Amino acid sequence: MKQLDSPTSPARRAILKAGLAAGTMFVAPLGALAAAPAGFDQWRDSFRAKAAAKGITDATWSRCMGRVEPDMSVFRQMRNQPEFHEQIWQYINRRVSDWRVIHGREALKKNEALFGRIERDFGVERGTLLALWGVESAYGDPLVQQNHMTPVFPSLAALAWNEPRRKAYWETELINAMKIVQRGWSTPDEMNGSWAGAMGHSQWMPEVWLNVGFDYDGDGKVSPFGRPDDALGSTAKYLINRGKWHRGEHWGYEVRAPGGGAGGSRSYAAWASAGVTRADGQPFPQPNASAQLWIPVAGGPAFLLGPNFYSVKSYNPSMNYALAICHLGDRCLGGPPFIQPFPGSERALTLAEVQEMQTRLTKAGFDTGGTDGRVGNDTMKAIKDFQTKAGLLPADGYGGLKVLARLRQGG
Repeated sequence: MKQLDSPTSPARRAILKAGLAAGTMFVAPLGALAAAPAGFDQWRDSFRAKAAAKGITDATWSRCMGRVEPDMSVFRQMRNQPEFHEQIWQYINRRVSDWRVIHGREALKKNEALFGRIERDFGVERGTLLALWGVESAYGDPLVQQNHMTPVFPSLAALAWNEPRRKAYWETELINAMKIVQRGWSTPDEMNGSWAGAMGHSQWMPEVWLNVGFDYDGDGKVSPFGRPDDALGSTAKYLINRGKWHRGEHWGYEVRAPGGGAGGSRSYAAWASAGVTRADGQPFPQPNASAQLWIPVAGGPAFLLGPNFYSVKSYNPSMNYALAICHLGDRCLGGPPFIQPFPGSERALTLAEVQEMQTRLTKAGFDTGGTDGRVGNDTMKAIKDFQTKAGLLPADGYGGLKVLARLRQGG
């Protein structure tokens, strides 16, 4: 499946993921009557021929582009993506949050039959799939769609018209978005996503939906929105085809590795013979399966990583991302936090503590964009601004026990 290589390259994944935590912004609706910026109407008229050459009908064009106005805020979003330099324990804590664990368990209960079917059909563990869903779109939370997503066609139209560095790419994605409508998979009004056009339960770009998505619920279409069946089934199929998922194997385990252990891949039984044991004291359930030792930070937790860890890494080429996904999946299924803490780390805040932090920050004049217990870019920017004003160094945007304690003292 060669077509999978491009949609999930590191550069493409960076674009895909950039928009999920973006704050609410003004976007002209599809039917807006305000005048378009100079030059847009002419570009749209000329682009219509390109779309027609790719099979876009007049009816689809009228539905998607007939009265669309470009969302010019995408250029500000592109320029001003906030940068936060997180240590690995901060990265893990923010993604394996109390909010995601609690809502992940609720999402699993609500979709128990679906996850069971996926496990039978594909052999992909429910925890891993659940965690990918939680990190990519907060389990399809409608409030995330409402508060942090914007209409796809105004965004892609602006980029295709006026972003010169990757003009051909944005034009192609705009046409791909129209193809989704033309196939009856979605409607222009339903298609909300990131400023870059990533959308749906799995936050895929239109090209990825067209190339990777498949009709898992049998209703005759591939649905990025609504029921999660198609998105989760497609993700499971992706992990098998691109990630070479091993049916029946766990991603790996936190271990104790005296002396660090040797490198390379070997069986769990061989690792055990070399003195590497599970941190929880339990035996390795599949001693003949293979794994590699990874110690992310000296003095922190160590892990034996099986092939399915690297299957997750094929979804996003970051070791930290893969570890967060695998750990969140375990936590949603009742597993404990890591037994060996990372050096210098704090425990993650509880949901109530995050909400208290957001409430106190907002009252102090640092807008977090809401007090729902989810930490996105709005909350991280508010934390960073508060840290800077309060002289809390480093001003890294991480909301932990130290920030909460200072807020409780009145800043």
